[in-house]
Amino acid sequence: MSDPLTQPVRGFRDQLPPESERTAALEHLARQVFALYGIGEVRLPTLESRELFIKTTGETTDIVEKEMFAFSDAGGRHLAMRPEGTPGTVRAFLDKHLNQQGGACKLFYVGSMFRAERPQKGRYREFGQIGIELFGNPHPAADVEAILALKDLFDRAGLAGRLTLRLNNLGCDESPECRPRFRERLREYLKSREAELCESCRRRLDRNPLRCLDCKGDAEKLTGGAPRLEPCVPCRDHVAQVSAFLGDHGLPHTYPDPALVRGLDYYTRTVFEFQAEGIGSQNAIAGGGRYDSLIASMGGPATPAVGWALGVERTLLAVAAADPEARLLRALAPERKPAVFVALQSQDPRAEAEGMRLMASLRAAGLRTAGGLFAASLKSQMKEAGRQGAPVCIILGDEEIKKEPPSCIVKDMLRSQQSEVPLTQVPEAVRRRLETAP
Repeated sequence: MSDPLTQPVRGFRDQLPPESERTAALEHLARQVFALYGIGEVRLPTLESRELFIKTTGETTDIVEKEMFAFSDAGGRHLAMRPEGTPGTVRAFLDKHLNQQGGACKLFYVGSMFRAERPQKGRYREFGQIGIELFGNPHPAADVEAILALKDLFDRAGLAGRLTLRLNNLGCDESPECRPRFRERLREYLKSREAELCESCRRRLDRNPLRCLDCKGDAEKLTGGAPRLEPCVPCRDHVAQVSAFLGDHGLPHTYPDPALVRGLDYYTRTVFEFQAEGIGSQNAIAGGGRYDSLIASMGGPATPAVGWALGVERTLLAVAAADPEARLLRALAPERKPAVFVALQSQDPRAEAEGMRLMASLRAAGLRTAGGLFAASLKSQMKEAGRQGAPVCIILGDEEIKKEPPSCIVKDMLRSQQSEVPLTQVPEAVRRRLETAP
């Protein structure tokens, strides 16, 4: 039995180097890409009204029915930990009246999401997500821009040529001959096979039959004979133009892909998904689509929108499958190995104070500095300097500190050379040695 004081809750985990550094590097890379596309950051609260996710995501989705961490607080408010980023971003868009600023609004978010689903490889109950939401542009160019930003990020992370892009058309509810007609045809078909459906699909059959096409258990056996959506002309032309633009950019994709539904109710017209090689059956690492009706359904003005989200953990699995050393992400991670280690060979409190001042001056000069283990013997401190891989070690001894001006020993750990240097000149002396290191 795990110890609750030392073990994380099931489905949650600690991230330590190098994984935490690769996560930070992917986030840093995303911010670089988003800057190229003029996308600004929104930082979302962890808790939202539970009703927000029911209204936006859909009552019959797995997220709402089974996966939300929802509770009532001491004030009787019904809250939920965010299971995805789009609802909160849309709420912020409306709350801050961003539609009144004119023109298009482009936002991205980075952070943890929470779903009470069964933990497995690449899937946790707290997981990282990076996403964008583009508001105000109804043209297929916005869909393509969103997809290209995602592709750009993946290419820079080392996944070029290792992804499959799926694209489909979910139609709209505005035209009776589009999704409403398809929904009725699908309901009739599902009723004819109701005995074969799982309990969840039988429950959803009348309220939202499209959810059955996204069911992990029933989708595969239903898609072969199920009716196909015949989108209205505006929907057909919109997604066909998205596909054509992607072709113009040399981005291979499967279109139409009737098996691609996506598990959220708000999507209209364009839906897409990137799948990665080498990470097993759970290979969808990012997806999204257009949701032109969502903002109006929340009481806001009719606003076209498109967005996507990627799963950080699955993306890092794909990066590791492509390059086990994750060299591209590792190059973005901050260097942790110290450039210089400060050791003390003295029991004089004044020497300890000089050591602390020296460490501060080295860091102020931009040099990664370790040390401060002044209670240990010099031998132990030097052993630790070697373990951490510091190329330069500073040794403060009683004799050197008593000189005028005070000095120290600068030891080149790579060449096994050392020299005495005044304390005021140490940062420059260390920098010179680092620049000429073998």
